[in-house]
Amino acid sequence: MSKLEVCALASGSNGNCYYIGNDQEAILVDVGLSARQLQLRLQEKGIAEHKIKALLITHEHCDHARGARVLSKRLHIPVYITKKTFLALSKANRPEHVVWFDPDQSFSVGEFEVHAFSKSHDAADACSFRVSYAGKHVGVMTDIGEACDQVKSHFSACHAVFLESNYDEDMLMSGPYPYYLKQRVSSAVGHLSNLQAYELANEFAGENLRTIFLSHLSGENNTPEIADAVFDPLRSRFQVELTSRHQSTAIFEL
Repeated sequence: MSKLEVCALASGSNGNCYYIGNDQEAILVDVGLSARQLQLRLQEKGIAEHKIKALLITHEHCDHARGARVLSKRLHIPVYITKKTFLALSKANRPEHVVWFDPDQSFSVGEFEVHAFSKSHDAADACSFRVSYAGKHVGVMTDIGEACDQVKSHFSACHAVFLESNYDEDMLMSGPYPYYLKQRVSSAVGHLSNLQAYELANEFAGENLRTIFLSHLSGENNTPEIADAVFDPLRSRFQVELTSRHQSTAIFEL
């Protein structure tokens, strides 16, 4: 069986990057760190840069796209991005080597099949990805205001998923954010709460789902301990792992 590896190189509101690779090739979903920081994390995990064949960008927010232009240039690889997302980037952050795709389109990157799909988030053309290889499916599903039918359908196909568990509702509402920002985070175009993520996993996981990576935790409105506790009832069904903004996870083989 061909192996498929996954790792959250960074996950949080200050930077996101997710690695999906096999023996020969790999892709990165989002580049929300500087190219230098990301190259250091790749080196720390023993991931060879020459394996990386493409960068996939979900939307234009800095914590998902700030390093794409420089890393693409350094590694001589394309950035897969929608035209609306590209135009929403600042000119300084627009990559030079791009491959256009449309949301709700599937395309191939080497031996990987990438299924893009629209999601509910306050960005120009936000999308998520399900990446398939050798019969295994990995979802990267963060920055989602609500679990629409698209999200539920792709989620149910996954063997592993990086799932947003952004905020604890009590922490958000009693915390320091101004009212408008609390409303934005909790809206249908904001982020998934711990409870919303739990309900999605509990109700729509398919028979193949093995591992859930709790991702994009807020530094102000959540804690790893709270998110972990919400998902504790699901541990009899799934392996539940925490990601971090400060360091990469281990590399997991599916």
